[in-house]
Formats: sequence, structure tokens, C-alpha cells
Amino acid sequence: MLSAIGDAVHVLPVANALKRAWPETRITWVIQPVPHLLVKDHPAVDDFIVFRRRRGISGWMGFSDFATDVRERHFDLVLGLQVYFKAGLITALTPATVKLGFDRTRARDMQWLFTDGRIPSHEPQHVQDQYFEFVRHLGVDPEPVTWDIRLSDAEREAQAAFLAELDAPACAVVVATSKPAKNWTAQGYARVLEELERSHGLRPVLVGGPSAIERRMADEVLAETSASVVDALGDDLRKLVWILEGSALTLSPDTGPLHISRALGTPVVGLFGYTNPKRTGPYRAYQDLVVDGYAAYPGEEYPLKHAYRDGMKRISVPDVLEKVSLAMERYVR
Repeated sequence: MLSAIGDAVHVLPVANALKRAWPETRITWVIQPVPHLLVKDHPAVDDFIVFRRRRGISGWMGFSDFATDVRERHFDLVLGLQVYFKAGLITALTPATVKLGFDRTRARDMQWLFTDGRIPSHEPQHVQDQYFEFVRHLGVDPEPVTWDIRLSDAEREAQAAFLAELDAPACAVVVATSKPAKNWTAQGYARVLEELERSHGLRPVLVGGPSAIERRMADEVLAETSASVVDALGDDLRKLVWILEGSALTLSPDTGPLHISRALGTPVVGLFGYTNPKRTGPYRAYQDLVVDGYAAYPGEEYPLKHAYRDGMKRISVPDVLEKVSLAMERYVR
């Protein structure tokens, strides 16, 4: 599993289940640099191979470096959890007895050509359950589902110092993703932040990555709102983790911090309109806090199959505030 932070979160229960069932097994994770920062000290993973795709003018040096890294290794089993061509090449280059991937129906970019064992076809389900298909195929029980994202002593100290500077419990707010279709409006966030402060006594803290889209949206929100907002956007992923862990509540569209919050047990109000919350929503928790713009009309019963809709514009400020109030009532200490 190379790239997406949210998917990296979904892999952690897979690693935990395998290590729990087979404690002597050595687990190596092929991963790209940014998600590596999230999971690099995880107790279930013994080794990481950091794949730097963009090395060289054409980007192909990353594959050459990887081939060199694994030339003298041999693995009993490779789990091909991604279905794209880039991941297929990694699978092809990895010396292994068995290479297990998705069935031909689900594997994209001919990725099925790079595996010799395939998970049988399955009806659409939550992404987390889709990864558990590998675990169950191997005869391993994924229950109990655990993520086990930990903070170091130094991170605990930094977190305590940050939170001590606030005059109220933090509400972590993700105002944008790198994919515009997933994003809500600056005006909507501006009004919600004001109510977070005025009605619920929370201090809004903007969190997210360093992309131009995220920075632009954050600046628009800051210009629009009268709330006292802490701007904590940046490229420090571990800081993002400890802010989420120390927050009373998270407000986020479908992106990595939403799934990190779920894994940490931080209540999360999720804004969904482009992606299907039944498939990519917070796993087994906080589904009652999902603002469902994916539904074309209130109460629509839609299937769990993978699809995209233009539904973020259906999300209103009252919709979000209703879920925030529900979160404060049910979950926030």
C-alpha cells in the first residue's frame, strides 16, 4: 500500500491481525514517504521499504531503486492491496513465493497480471472490509479491529504545550482536500466555525496538508469568519496526528484526517457528497455524524457500489450544525 493516508490507516488493522495470529511473522510494508511518516513506528510492522516514485526526470528511478532494494530478499507472501499499475509493477519486482491480489474484476490497469493468487470476487463493501478479505482468505480473524496509532513522549509534550495555549477544547477542522470535488465551501465553514465557538465553546483549529488548494481554502475561510481560529495547516503529518488525538471533535470531508480521527477514537463529523459514505465513511463508528450530501434527496436508499456524485453542494450549514450538536450530545466529553 503505497500512497493514500486514508488507505494507510485501513492497512493498520490488517497488519495487527496478521501479527496477532502469526507473531513470528516478519511484516515488511512498501510505502511512499508521506504515509510512512504516519506509520513508521507501528509495532506490528517490522520493516519498511520507502518507495520514492518521483526520483529521476522520468520518475522511473524509483522503480530501479526498489528493484535494487529487494534483489537479495525473498518473501513468502506479497499482499497486493492496491489495484493500480504502479502497485502492480512493485508486486512484479518483489521476489515472493505467492503474490496475492484482487480478482480480475476489481484489479485495474491489468494489475491482476502481476499476481498468482487472487481474492474471489465480492459484493461492494466498506474499504476496510475489502482489505479484510485478504486476512480472511489467509484464515486469519481480523477481530478485534485495532489501529494502534501511538504518540511518542516528545509528541505528547508538544501536544500538551499546544493545547495549553488554547482557551477552549479544540475542534480540528479540515477545510479542503487535494481533490476539489470533495471540498465544501469557504462560506459554509466560516459560519460553522462561528457556531463551534459561540454555541459549543470549542476553539476551531484548521488542520491539513501544504497543498495550494488547502492553503487557498483556509485563507478564504479565515477571511470570511468572525471566529477566533487557530491556523495549524502545514506539512508535519505527525503534528496533525497529535492535534487530532487531542481534539474534542473533528470536522472533515472524506480524506486522511477523517480516518485518522476514527482510528484515534476522536469523534468526527464527516462531510460526504462526492464519495459514498457507506464505502469510505468512518468505519463502524460515528456514522450517525455523517452529513450525507451523497444522497440525492433526504432518506435516499442508494447502493454500496463504488460511484461518485456531485453532492457537496447539497450540504447546508444547518445540516452540519445539526451533526455537530449531535456529536456534542453523544460523544464529546
